Amino acid sequence: GILHEDLRLLLETSMPAKKKKALLGVADAKIGAAILEELGYQCQTGGVVAELLRGIRLHFHALVKGLTAQSASKAQLGLGHSYSRAKVKFNVNRVDNMIIQSISLLDQLDKDINTFSMRVREWYGYHFPELIKIVSENYTYCRLAKFIGNRKELSEESLEGLEEIVMDSAKAQAILEASRSSMGMDISPLDLINIESFSSRVISLSEYRKGLQEYLRSKMSQVAPSLSALIGEVVGARLISHAGSLTNLAKYPASTVQILGAEKALFRALKTRGNTPKYGLIFHSTFIGRAAAKNKGRISRYLANKCTIASRIDCFSEVPTSVFGDKLREQVEERLAFYETGEPPRKNLEVMKEAVVEASEVVAEVKRKQEKKEKKKKKREKEKKREQQRLEALAAAAENSVLETEVNNIEPKKKKKKQQQQQELEAESEQEVEAASEPEENGLEEEVVPKKKRKLMVEADQEEKKKKKKRKKTED
Repeated sequence: GILHEDLRLLLETSMPAKKKKALLGVADAKIGAAILEELGYQCQTGGVVAELLRGIRLHFHALVKGLTAQSASKAQLGLGHSYSRAKVKFNVNRVDNMIIQSISLLDQLDKDINTFSMRVREWYGYHFPELIKIVSENYTYCRLAKFIGNRKELSEESLEGLEEIVMDSAKAQAILEASRSSMGMDISPLDLINIESFSSRVISLSEYRKGLQEYLRSKMSQVAPSLSALIGEVVGARLISHAGSLTNLAKYPASTVQILGAEKALFRALKTRGNTPKYGLIFHSTFIGRAAAKNKGRISRYLANKCTIASRIDCFSEVPTSVFGDKLREQVEERLAFYETGEPPRKNLEVMKEAVVEASEVVAEVKRKQEKKEKKKKKREKEKKREQQRLEALAAAAENSVLETEVNNIEPKKKKKKQQQQQELEAESEQEVEAASEPEENGLEEEVVPKKKRKLMVEADQEEKKKKKKRKKTED
């Protein structure tokens, strides 16, 4: 794990070549120590070893039989692909990417809604300038601009609608009175249509922003509940976004978290040898605003310390809970009270012991719920399988019954056909016998044929007819 961290630093940081070389030496020494400990082989590390390894890597295709430079480059490419695939998979499983995207979109939406609202105010202000002074909120102003339209058409009947939007009867009355004695210019219907459509777009953007904020809140409660309980969802999300991920934030020390977001001020202070900043993004939390001017630096340092603890708990715990965040928040509150009143706060050890006990109970309950859910899922799956098997059995039984009925229908038809054929044959034989027994027309009598011979002849004729019919059927 330590080696992986060193290599990650080598790959991802833009440090000087000397530092990189030193770090590589440290990594080699660690590998050597690990080999000696596990296998008992003495290893040597140094500049010569590094040169040898570099040479082997360069001429590897020449040293190994059957390996060409092209196949070696393909192997390197495959290794690169597998590494990047593993990294992408890791990023997919980490849900904090969604938090980073949503907080960035939220900030962008704030800017856009502000700009568009100012445009609506300026546009509609030509027609109804008094409304800007009465209503200061952007969202409410856009709704009013869409609702009122032409101020001359505003009457007592529309007072209820105004009250519904403004949520204040006095303000609604003031808007109605201002519309009657307004000094704004007249406006054409076409301009009004454009203003209404634009204000409806701004309203929809504002509503989408509210939905996005709810999504961010729910996501933060799943990914970083302790951090969001301590410092709030929006500030916590900004910290994660600025760090790049929750893992990166967890790796930062408290001093870095304290000034995260105030990098320009820090480098300016270092350049001019002035005072370094006391806080960055954590300034937006309520704690620093509530502290006195002389205690702002102290409380920001303490809050940054607690933020690092919360982020590490969220990052490395199996089942994240907000118990630790609530306890850390209580500690910050106690520290604020200590700065104001001098009342000593509880020790960190006592608070963490309480938090561990509560968290273990919460985790046990969550695991119980998960087990119940899994059992229910398994039961449902089993029931589904049984239902499918039952349906398959019913379908098979239905097919068998259909086949049996078809066979039963076919058999009596065959029997009837056979009976008809036999009857026809018997009738033909009787006719032949009668014809043979009768005298010919010229009066001459036929030779008397014995009965046995007659029977044999009839049977032979029947067999021939059967053979002929069979041939016809085969030909058809």
